Amino acid sequence: MSALKRVVENDLIDRISADEYRDKIKHVYGGPQGAFLATASRISLHIRMGKRLIGSRRFDIRGMRSILDIGSGAGQLAGHLLTYSDPDARITCTDLSQNMLVRARKRLRSDRPAYVAADLTSLPFADNSFDGATCGYVIEHVPDTAAGLGEIARVLRPGGRMLMLATEDTFSGAWTSRIWCCRTFNRQKLKELCESLGLRWRQELWFTPMHKAMRAGGICVELERV
Repeated sequence: MSALKRVVENDLIDRISADEYRDKIKHVYGGPQGAFLATASRISLHIRMGKRLIGSRRFDIRGMRSILDIGSGAGQLAGHLLTYSDPDARITCTDLSQNMLVRARKRLRSDRPAYVAADLTSLPFADNSFDGATCGYVIEHVPDTAAGLGEIARVLRPGGRMLMLATEDTFSGAWTSRIWCCRTFNRQKLKELCESLGLRWRQELWFTPMHKAMRAGGICVELERV
């Protein structure tokens, strides 16, 4: 199975320069594939599962005055932030693709969030700017994972918490990698990297008990800035 996974998995992120890879990702998400993203998230039940995590308060955003949604895509997680955050919470949506931010604004039909085009490895925010963050299937698109996670740690205040979802190095994760041109992560190695950068794994989360039993759904974790 591991050999087949290696054949299926897309290794583009390791074969070309960081600038070339960013241009590729902008093209993927800015074009027809990105336009299908919200529909794909509904079909895969990721929108519903994200709502379950945030709406049930397993990832509790109450009391957060400022929340950063990293790699907002079509606003799949941002929609839940609008619904379940405190009414006066400041929400900021970022994405590498300007086209995706346009789609998020249209889908969310809300001017409450600020929409900012930004590279995760160089976020245009001051240190300790946010009480909370969400990062759904984004970090696997960053050529320098440590740089991306380091920026998240920088802009989160101490004690700030983040919901992170990432593609795991499983066979289903390899297919996700093939389709969306991203890498996959070994769960333990990603945990060690996060904690070396000041992002403590506060709790591992699962969409449903079935996901936990089958070790499915990728990596879903609440991180805390120490």
